[in-house]
Amino acid sequence: MSLNTTAVRIKVTLKDVKPEVMRRLVVPVTLRLDRLHLTLQEAFGWTNTPEFVREYHDAHTSLRQPRAGTFMTIIAQYKAAPEFTGLAASTRRAYLAYIKLIEDAFGDLPVAALADRRVRGEFKTWRDSFAETPRKADYAWTTLARVMSFAKDRGIIATNPCERGGRLYVADRKDKIWTEQDIAAVLAVASSEIQLALILALWSGQRQGDLLRLPWSAYESPYIRLRQSKGGRRVAMPAGAPLRALLDATSRQGPLILTNTLGRPWTSDGFRTSWGKACERAGIDGLTFHDLRGTAVVRLAIAGASVPQIAAVTGHSLKDVEAILDAHYLGRDIQLAEAAVLKLEARTKL
Repeated sequence: MSLNTTAVRIKVTLKDVKPEVMRRLVVPVTLRLDRLHLTLQEAFGWTNTPEFVREYHDAHTSLRQPRAGTFMTIIAQYKAAPEFTGLAASTRRAYLAYIKLIEDAFGDLPVAALADRRVRGEFKTWRDSFAETPRKADYAWTTLARVMSFAKDRGIIATNPCERGGRLYVADRKDKIWTEQDIAAVLAVASSEIQLALILALWSGQRQGDLLRLPWSAYESPYIRLRQSKGGRRVAMPAGAPLRALLDATSRQGPLILTNTLGRPWTSDGFRTSWGKACERAGIDGLTFHDLRGTAVVRLAIAGASVPQIAAVTGHSLKDVEAILDAHYLGRDIQLAEAAVLKLEARTKL
């Protein structure tokens, strides 16, 4: 049976040994990973003394466990809790990147310091250090606030010092709506696989990740039923006639509705690349796949759907639908204004 080995360069300083002698000392070390400490003992003449075993154990325990009474203990609890483990894999990966930043900056912070009102200022200063990339700054703050919220909910801290932190990144999506011309341009040049993804997003208003994972079993004509990965909201919607016709005409290459040209499930990167190429050929600039979600909301509103009706289709909360319509889209939408006037004209002559 072959054993995995690795070459290791180890720098040591021996008392009363001249540098020129040190340079001539070569200690060949072959490490078997499951016998690391024993091999090092043999290589350097260490003995299996009680002192060595105790120090070795203490050193490795300190690596495995965060120091008691520090913020790192809260982070460790959060990462092991359902609030974190229950998130979608992609969300966990995103959070872990920012949790690492938090650990590096505040891992040794005493938990008792979280009760000091000045700690919020320290957190804000840390967030502002990423101000050149506002979205990163906001994500970092959101992750920190989530960990704090967990700690407050578990009774570890009395207040969340990161509540209502505000945002540095402000997205103006007023003009980020897919027009009928934009949609037609992509449909004219895209593959059938990309066309299906576009129509599915346009008529369902769902996120890219949820659509790429949507199985055929979720479609029972005329309804589509799914559970959104973000928030776990269950959505049941009728598939509009154009979408239904396309789904019924699509051959089923596997368990998932959306597949690539080889009939295999899309990866996020693979889909993003193919989508980008289709948009480039169509001359689309400044619009994203995610903008189709907001476009679906606007299309439903223009068609006369109420806020609760829109929320039932897209899975947004009522508050979120109102915020989308009010803050991002409808302020400049002449189509909605025309629809409103036509309805008024039909009801009165004055």
